[in-house]
Amino acid sequence: MDAEDAKLVTLARSARARNETDEGAAVRDETGRTYVATTVRLPSFRLSALRAAVAAAVSSGARSLEAAVVVGPATEPSPDDLAAVRDLGPAAPLHLADPSGGLRATVRD
Repeated sequence: MDAEDAKLVTLARSARARNETDEGAAVRDETGRTYVATTVRLPSFRLSALRAAVAAAVSSGARSLEAAVVVGPATEPSPDDLAAVRDLGPAAPLHLADPSGGLRATVRD
């Protein structure tokens, strides 16, 4: 993982800790802007941290993603999370990290 992607891990870990959620996520768009989110659980809907971060990027005008990170217990991405990243970043790496920030896996397909 390069230094810019490692920064995404730090942002996702911070958001996860601040909101006391199972997952935190961060994405970087084509201009280098970053978007951070945690899992959303409301009575009316639920949204994974990664899909929330992608939604924040899209609603802010991002046209593509350079990289994405999820910090939490998962050892592989959900199909919906991977699809959200691939919608904007067909070649963007999706890094999965444990709560301490250790890299578990990188999905590049």
